[in-house]
Amino acid sequence: MTMNRRSFLATTAAGAALALLGGSKPFAAVPATRLTVGRRSIEVAGRGAQVFGVTDTAGNSGILVEGDRFHVDLVNDLAEATTVHWHGQVPAPEADGIAETGYVTPLAPGEGRAFDFAARPGTHWMHSHHELQEQALLTAPLIVKSASELRDDVQDVVVMLNDFSFKNAEEILAGLRAREMDHGAMSGMDHGGSMDMDAMMATGTMDLNDVEYDAFLANDRTLDDPQIVKTERNGKVRLRIINGAASTAFWIDLSPHTGKVVAVDGNEVLPVSGSRFPIAQAQRLDIVLQVPAGATVPVLARREGGRARTGMILAAPGTSTARLAGEVDDLEAAVDLSLEHALRSREPISARVADRTLSVMLTGSMAPYSWTIDDRDWTRRKPLEVKAGERVELKLMNHTMMAHPMHLHGHHFQVVGIDGRPLAGAVRDTVLVPSMGTVTVAFDADNPGRWLYHCHNLYHMAAGMMSELVYI
Repeated sequence: MTMNRRSFLATTAAGAALALLGGSKPFAAVPATRLTVGRRSIEVAGRGAQVFGVTDTAGNSGILVEGDRFHVDLVNDLAEATTVHWHGQVPAPEADGIAETGYVTPLAPGEGRAFDFAARPGTHWMHSHHELQEQALLTAPLIVKSASELRDDVQDVVVMLNDFSFKNAEEILAGLRAREMDHGAMSGMDHGGSMDMDAMMATGTMDLNDVEYDAFLANDRTLDDPQIVKTERNGKVRLRIINGAASTAFWIDLSPHTGKVVAVDGNEVLPVSGSRFPIAQAQRLDIVLQVPAGATVPVLARREGGRARTGMILAAPGTSTARLAGEVDDLEAAVDLSLEHALRSREPISARVADRTLSVMLTGSMAPYSWTIDDRDWTRRKPLEVKAGERVELKLMNHTMMAHPMHLHGHHFQVVGIDGRPLAGAVRDTVLVPSMGTVTVAFDADNPGRWLYHCHNLYHMAAGMMSELVYI
């Protein structure tokens, strides 16, 4: 492999300029980590499958950063073009890994590119933002440990959740678009992956789960052969749960054990205790718990509106694990904002009156399969406009019968309202907007450029639910 010198120098210069212009303290000198986008083989339900991956030189998925600098040489070992978005990081737009806004071109086969910018601490992830590659597991953890986390005597366990299909993503999307307007979704018929009538009645909503998947994975494995992580006796564990699924929201189920949510989307929150926590597509949860002596703690992810589940197991010394079924009898509820209402940021944005208030409508339907923003797809988008230095409030109004996890690139925002009720909520980069609901977020316009905002259901984004925020 050879690095493309023009890409290497241009991106390195952009990262260096960001460090200088942002007023950050000087970077510690650290060597670049080499990450390679390639293909790999996994086994799902007894069948072999070829999927994508992003691995370091030791073959580990993703990257662990211990320090204040994200310094990576990324190489494309695929026979096709790709991009990688550093989800949760806030570099200059030239380093965001997005071709749609015109700052970069996709990485050609064999091409390499360097990235060097200030690292944002927390549990983040990386994924392709090119075509539909994310569905084929072009996803990986991106963990940046803060100084305080490095000092903590806590065992870190990363759990990457994915939905998996033996069909390719283009075939899935074509099937969704081929739906005709009929009564299938209302009558419990198999309508290209929508749920049955029992699921509709149990969840109280009509549109969940666009796609019928073959399996759900936790660190590439199903509950037929789950990952088992050994812990210390009465050991303290920090679960870093990443929902890298293309189209699936989950409930994290620890019962009968409990844990405390201490961070969401890489941002610290006041602890929230519980046994069940919702996690939408692209969101992350850091949950701290203790594994009792002689106990095992299954960490389960249950698909909303269905019976399927996946997960892994924490096991204290000397314990044995019982087999867990990949499906259960009872239907899981739809993911909601129960946790969102309870979350409070440890480091909220400063108190300030908004300089600019913007509103967008999330529009579209399952049949015909069309998802838009203000009734406009990407080709007809009307960008949101802001000025550098402004405090911006953005009201996300969902006028559809599906929930949408909305992600804004290049920024983190605070949830400041749900359905018109003020809230001093969590700082995030992705927020779920329920069917017929409204969520208001606030952020500081402190990263000039052109930035995507979109639904993080891959098929909704591909069908048109994507636009941009631009600095004027």
